[in-house]
Amino acid sequence: MLDRILAAAAGTVVLATGLACSQAAPQDAALVAKWKDAVVTDLKAKTLEGADANLAQHAGKVILFVNVASQCGLTPQYTGLQKIYDKYREQGLVVIGVPSGDFGGQEFDTAGEIREFCDTRYKVTFPILAKCGVKPGTAQGEIFTCLGTKTGELPGWNFGKYLVARDGKTATFFASTVAPESGKLVEAIEKALKEAAPAAPATSTAPAKPAEGAKGAGNAEKSPTSAEPAAPAAPASPK
Repeated sequence: MLDRILAAAAGTVVLATGLACSQAAPQDAALVAKWKDAVVTDLKAKTLEGADANLAQHAGKVILFVNVASQCGLTPQYTGLQKIYDKYREQGLVVIGVPSGDFGGQEFDTAGEIREFCDTRYKVTFPILAKCGVKPGTAQGEIFTCLGTKTGELPGWNFGKYLVARDGKTATFFASTVAPESGKLVEAIEKALKEAAPAAPATSTAPAKPAEGAKGAGNAEKSPTSAEPAAPAAPASPK
């Protein structure tokens, strides 16, 4: 029932605004070369309060990035986002909200207003990053530049979603009309969670070999001429 209500609300948004819930992301050789193999947990971002965000702490997890807004007809999707975060976080899912006012100016201006709204209205406990742009341009957040290039799609409205696999490189876009608890998204999340996290680079524990020609106590090789002690000299003949 909730899925149908949210889908209907999203459909109303599309009809009222005349906007699609997704848009094509700019693509060119330079962008593809830069972002194709980029790992999202290596990206730079700010927390809602303006500190450096440590995305690296989520390496190996399945990440759902969402461009959120506090005054949108789809804002009730916060409820579903919190539910799937609560349900799957122990299995390795993290939901990350990225506020934006790009669509209808429907996000508060200040971090304090956004935080108070998320805390009091929806009891949000998943990470919220700093407000940024979603649309192409100088204000676009690096997360959207990267994920837009990877998928070829950008949100065309609030509550677009990118599901990033455990490798941090593979991403799938879901439009605003796809509710957090929809079968389509939940199936994709559960499939991604079953995938193994990338193995950490192997670290060699073998002792280092001595440099060629180096001599060290107890490990210098004997040369053929010094392998055996020299024979004692013969006694002198008596006169």
